[in-house]
This record gives sequence, structure tokens and C-alpha cells, in this order.
Amino acid sequence: MVENNYDILKIHDGATKKEIRHAYRNLVLKFHVDRGGDDEQFKKIKQAYEDLQLGKKYPDTLEESREKSKVYSGDLDEDKRRKNILLSQDITKEMKSAQEWAEALNRADTCDMRLFGSNELGKIEFERKPTKTLTIKGKFWAGHLRYNNTIMMWGSITNPYFSPYEKHKTHIHVTNGSFKLIDSLQNNYDIDGGAKITVDNGDIEVGNVRGKKTLVQDPQGRVGMPVTREHFTSLSAIHGKLVTGSVIGTVKLNADTVIVLNLSDNVKVTGKNILVYGTKVTHDTEFFLKSGGKIRFYDQGSGFDISDDATIQLENSDRIKIRDLKHANMISKGGKDITYEYLANRDNKKRSKTNSFEARLSSLGKVFGK
Repeated sequence: MVENNYDILKIHDGATKKEIRHAYRNLVLKFHVDRGGDDEQFKKIKQAYEDLQLGKKYPDTLEESREKSKVYSGDLDEDKRRKNILLSQDITKEMKSAQEWAEALNRADTCDMRLFGSNELGKIEFERKPTKTLTIKGKFWAGHLRYNNTIMMWGSITNPYFSPYEKHKTHIHVTNGSFKLIDSLQNNYDIDGGAKITVDNGDIEVGNVRGKKTLVQDPQGRVGMPVTREHFTSLSAIHGKLVTGSVIGTVKLNADTVIVLNLSDNVKVTGKNILVYGTKVTHDTEFFLKSGGKIRFYDQGSGFDISDDATIQLENSDRIKIRDLKHANMISKGGKDITYEYLANRDNKKRSKTNSFEARLSSLGKVFGK
């Protein structure tokens, strides 16, 4: 016998909306991963609730689930792109509605829970808590969302990089509070595709972060010479702390304090305190250190995979290669705090030595009549 959505929520067929919601809340409390519940069962319960909200009695078949798990993938690239842009447009409108709904709850200082999103890609659960925190459960696909308190999220975040419309692009903006992806590394929640998260006065805590590179036709019309377009994923908490897992491919990080694991493939990190706990930093990683700050590489080994060619740039535009810091024994075996002042004075000393050497050469020239 096929289990229907009423069975999953342990209620009778034809239950009222109130009964459905009551059963859902009770089961969520029981099976939520934060309370030691089973994550797969939690997802099943959540999907059953979403289906019943749409009047759907039975869960999707395996084939239906596969169709909905990704954006459209038609035979023709242009057809696929057109359909995905239309999907992004629909989700963008839904996220605007979610923002207006959350703002209204904030003004009234009341709590509520509602589903927003796309039938094709799945609904997202939004809930405003008594603490004013907004919780989000589900994958964030597109659109802008601004909120005036902390956001806690269970799910991944992506961006419709293929859309030419800025309003479709994913941008989550917290104006007063922090943004946190809960248990992101354990649950494989990541941020990719050129998504943007901005926190004005708080912290960001997330998992792994990736950007996106695509090949497009040459703008000058040259056949067979595609160019690479980079879609930077951007995380900014300029007055707070930014904690991430590994960061891969066309990503920008900007915060007062940045704590990160590995960095590879065109990553730009700006901060006053930059702490790298992983073992890998590729040659095209750029650090921008703010005045009065410090950077440290906590690799307990030799620092072999921290590329010599990665650079640290100071506010006076001076650039220091990582190889110079390795020669000074500042990297490896847990590393040392490398302060802004040390780097600035190091360059000053270099210039002073160069000037002194040139002065001695000039004096010798005078002695020998040259």
C-alpha cells in the first residue's frame, strides 16, 4: 500500500488545514535534527506538509522528484536558458512577497510561519520566531531578501547566474543581526553560483563557498574564441566576523575578521584579521590586509601547499609575496601572527637598504672619478 501525505503526518484523510498544521508542528519538533531527530524523516515530513498545502495527497514518484530536483534542462541551450529565467522571475516575486510578509510581522511584533517559492523547485519555509529571528528551511534559488534581524537557515544558496536581470540575482541582506547556515558542513549546505550575502552589523557563519565560471561567445564576435565570464560569490560582514569552510573559485570575502579553511582558484579576501586554518592556498589568492590588522596561516605542516605566489596587499598598495614570508619563517608549524606593521616596516627596510646600497655605489663612483 502506497503511503500518502496524510499517513506521513499521522492524520486522517481530509484533515482540516488547522489539523494538518498542528500535526506538522508536532512532528517537526520531534524529528528536527537540532533535537537529535532523523534528517531524512524530517525532510519527508516537510515535503508532505508542502504537498498537502497544495492539495496533493500523494508524494512525488522517484521520476517526479528527479524532474524537480534541478532547474530545467531541455535539449536546446537557449530553450533551457529561457525556461530557467522564467523560473528565476517567479522565485524572485516570491522572495519579494516573503520579505514584505516578514517586514509586516516585524512591525506587528508577531510570529508566523509560511511557505514561499516555486512548485517546480520546491517551497521554502519561513518562520519569524519570538526572538525576532527569521528561520529559513529549504534551498534559496533566486531573488533579493532583506531582513532587519538575525537569519538562521537550513539549506543551500545558489544564484541564477544565467539571468541578465539584476533583480533575479540572489542577494540576502541582513541590516541588523547575523546570518548563519546551521550545521552547514555536516549537512553539505553550501553557497555557490555568484550569490551575495551582506550583513551590515553582525557576523556570517556558513560552510563551503564556490563561485561560477562560464564560457560565453566572444563579445567581438570572433568564432571559436569563447571568453570566460566570472560570477563572483560575495560574502560581506565589514563590521563583524566571517567564518567559512573551504572557498573555491571566484569568491570575494570581506569582513573585520575572516576565518577560513582552504582557498583556491581566484579568491579575494579583505579583512583586518585574517586567519587561515587549512593547508591549501593557491597562487591566484589575494589578501587585502587593513591597517592595524594581522594575518596568520595555521598549517601545522611545512606550508608546502600555501603557494609562494599568493599575495598580501597593504592599504598603501604594497604587495608582499607569500614566498618572502616563508623565507622569514612566518609560515609553517602553526605559523606566526604577521602584523600589518611588520609587513609595512619590512618593505620600508627593503627600500632603506636599496637606497643605502645605491648611495654607497654613488660614493665609490666619486672616489674613482666616475
